[in-house]
Amino acid sequence: MKSRAEALRDYVLRRLLLMIPTFLGITFFTFLLCQFVPGGQIDQLRMSLAGAGSGGEVLGAGGNARVQLDIPEEQLARLREYYGFDRPFLVAYGAWLLDTVRLDLGDSFRYNDPVIRVIADRLPVSIYYGLVTALFTYGICIPLGILKAIKHRTRVDNLTSIIIFIGYAVPGFALGAVLSNLLAVQWELFPLGGFQSAEAAGLSGLASLLDVAWHSVLPLVAYLAGSFAVTTMLMKNSLIENMSADYVKTALAKGLHWHRAVFVHALRNSLIPMATSIGGLLGIFLTGSFLIERVFNIQGVGLLAFEAIQARDFPVVLGFLVISSVVLMMGNLVSDLAVAFVDPRVRFE
Repeated sequence: MKSRAEALRDYVLRRLLLMIPTFLGITFFTFLLCQFVPGGQIDQLRMSLAGAGSGGEVLGAGGNARVQLDIPEEQLARLREYYGFDRPFLVAYGAWLLDTVRLDLGDSFRYNDPVIRVIADRLPVSIYYGLVTALFTYGICIPLGILKAIKHRTRVDNLTSIIIFIGYAVPGFALGAVLSNLLAVQWELFPLGGFQSAEAAGLSGLASLLDVAWHSVLPLVAYLAGSFAVTTMLMKNSLIENMSADYVKTALAKGLHWHRAVFVHALRNSLIPMATSIGGLLGIFLTGSFLIERVFNIQGVGLLAFEAIQARDFPVVLGFLVISSVVLMMGNLVSDLAVAFVDPRVRFE
C-alpha cells in the first residue's frame, strides 16, 4: 500500500508525462494552421512593396485595381528559404519543435528581435495586473461570499447582489472605455492610459510605485468587474449548500457552536470549488484581456499576441502559444493538487 506522499509523486509524474502528447497536439495543429493562413511574411513584404510603389505595375482601374510586383522568382525562393517556408511541413515542424525544446522560439518578423525577449519585455506588466487582480478577487470575493451566505435574503445580500450583477452584465472593456472617457478625458481625475507616466524614470521608489498604482485604478476596475460576480456567487452558493448539509445539522444537534460548525466544517468544504479555479490564475498572469489592454494602452502579453495575429507574426504567435499552453496545463495540475489539499477524501490512485 503506497503512502499518500508516494501516490502524490506518482500522480504528478503521470500528469507531467500526459502533458507531452497534449503539447505536441496543440503545437502541431497550430503550426499547420500557420502554414496555410494567407498573409504571411512574404505576402506582407509584397504588400509593403506595393504600398511603396517599388517596381510595380498597376493593372485594372477603379476598385478592381491591383499591383503586379516585379519580384524575381530567385528572390522569392531566397525569401522562402530565409523564413523556412521551403521545407516540407513535417521537417519544418520538427525543426521548430527542436528549437523550442532548446528554448529558441525564433525571431519576430515584426520586431526583428528574439521572441523570448519580445514576450519577456511585456510579461512583467501582465504578471502585475494578473497578481493584483487575483489578490483583490479572492481577498474580497471570498469574505463577501461568506457574508452573503450568512446574511442570505437580507438587505445586505440583496444590495450586494444588485451591485455585482450590474458589474457582471457590463463587459470589462466597455466599462473601461466609459470610465476612461468620464474620469480620464472629461474630469481628468486619472491618467488616460499606460503603465507609468512619461517622467516615471526620474521618480523615487515610493513615488514610482504610487505612479503605477494611480495608473492601475481604472484598468483594475475593468478587470475585476466580471470576475467579482462569478467568484462571489460561487462562494456564497457553495457555503449555503454545505450549511444545509446533514453533517452540519448533526454537528449542531450534538451541541457544536454555530460559528464553529459554519467557519470550520462547512467553510472548508465550501472552498473546494474555489480551489478548482486556482490554476486558472496562472493563465490570468499571462494573457490578461487584450481588449482592456487596448483601451488603456497597456503593453501586456495579451495585446502582444493579438497584434501578432493581426500582423501574421507567426513566431510570436507560436511562442505565445507554447508558453500559454504550458502555463495552462501546469495550472490544471495546480488546481487538482489544491482540491486534494482542501478535500482529504481525494485519492491519487
